[in-house]
Amino acid sequence: MSEISSTALIELALNLTNSLTAGDRFERLLSTVRQAVACDAVVLLHVQGDYLKPLALQGLTKETLGRRFEIAAHGRFKQICQSTTPLRFAADCPLGDPYDGLLLAHDGDLPVHACMGLPLLSDGKLIGILTLDSMVPNVFDDIPNRTLDMIAAMSAATLKTAILLQQLEQHSKHNQQVVAELTHEALIKDGGELIGESPSMLKLKQELEMVAASNFSILIEGETGVGKELVARTLHRQSSRNQGPLVYVNCAALPENLIESELFGHVKGAFTGAERTRTGKFNLASGGTIFLDEIGELPLAAQSKLLRVLQNQEIQVVGKDDVEYVDVRIIAATNRQLRDEVDQGRFRADLYHRLSVYPVIVPPLRERDGDISLLSGYFIESTRRKLGMQQLTLAKNAIKVLDDYDWPGNVRELEHVISRAALRARSDSHSPIVRIGLAHLALMLPKSKVSLDDAIASQATALQHIAAQADINLKQQTDDFQRQLILQYLAEQDGNWSATAKRLQIDRANLNRLAKRLGIRVSKSIVVQPV
Repeated sequence: MSEISSTALIELALNLTNSLTAGDRFERLLSTVRQAVACDAVVLLHVQGDYLKPLALQGLTKETLGRRFEIAAHGRFKQICQSTTPLRFAADCPLGDPYDGLLLAHDGDLPVHACMGLPLLSDGKLIGILTLDSMVPNVFDDIPNRTLDMIAAMSAATLKTAILLQQLEQHSKHNQQVVAELTHEALIKDGGELIGESPSMLKLKQELEMVAASNFSILIEGETGVGKELVARTLHRQSSRNQGPLVYVNCAALPENLIESELFGHVKGAFTGAERTRTGKFNLASGGTIFLDEIGELPLAAQSKLLRVLQNQEIQVVGKDDVEYVDVRIIAATNRQLRDEVDQGRFRADLYHRLSVYPVIVPPLRERDGDISLLSGYFIESTRRKLGMQQLTLAKNAIKVLDDYDWPGNVRELEHVISRAALRARSDSHSPIVRIGLAHLALMLPKSKVSLDDAIASQATALQHIAAQADINLKQQTDDFQRQLILQYLAEQDGNWSATAKRLQIDRANLNRLAKRLGIRVSKSIVVQPV
């Protein structure tokens, strides 16, 4: 057997360069090997822990590709993997051949034949092996060692390239999944700045700046709508992990039977319906931050799984026995009082203490003196852009109304009130400059301090301004507004005149006379009679 020719080497190099997939590269490698060394079967196998996985083969049945050969269970494979040089087996070697019954050129048990294995090394580490089999005994004995060394080097280089490309592809998929997650969340968010200059907000900003640089787990506590998610984004942005992903998880929206799969991922076939392997949120967040919103809604069974991540930074993918390590900072948020939940046995005490290494409390809007006007300005400008208005402003006397309201829904409620009032103001305005007045807020605040008289006066002023520019019946417009306002409050109070009068801050007798003039009466339902 002569040495492998330079022409064959050049041809292989060109073939491998032109190959677009790992499968192409492997097939061209095996074809070149068979041209240089006459054999009936050649197989390229990748070392995966204690097993050998066939990547490409020629001369064996196709089902061989589905096999995973345990190295310790096959004497020939074990010796090849322990060697650093090509290894020939004697024709009468007593060690069983792992390819018995798999050779296409021969049915049944393999008779005496030639067998050779080449360990494939990269930087001194075994990454795979190449096996060659021939039905002609001793046919490999005279092959020069240089030829075998070159074949092993080419095979190792080809396998290493395929492994590196596979790793790059997996990394690329990971990044794509991260981008998809973050893009989805970004589409439903607006704003990235903590707005407010009140003492409580200044204190919060100082705390965030101080703790962001650490790698501590953070528990954000606060009422619904105070902006806990914005606080989490601020922590991530100011941390050393700001170049990594920030993955959002709404614990309240996770189906109980799929919590582990969502958080830690699963392999294909792990359970009914697992038609493909899924990467968990913790893997997606590796190198960055995971934000567990509504952590208080997590069932006790899932809390124990989360505790393992906090303690050891390790997760177990559903359907896999091995654990995986992740590098993730955990930020959690809740509107519950977790201390009370712990006392009542609904939340694990050990998990609570692990999460709240540094608790952050976001103040409610009613305790943020002076911030309502700043936030109102922010939301007014944001609403103006969304609705395509030329200008949107807030009447001066409306700020006091907003300041006096207790805001049970906090910042989120303020945003929604501004948005709805802007729509109402736009429908009432015939000017490019739309102004939100008391009347528009009276319709939007369920417990508003706006009295009916103030709202009517504000509406009348606006209508007078409009009437000066167009032929509009001022009395009719005023009556329509009064009728709509009374109807809305009557509906909210289930037709109760006393409660409606109290809400409108008007004497009940005056309300009854006004309603009668406007054609409103209450029986089993609220109706409007023609006037």
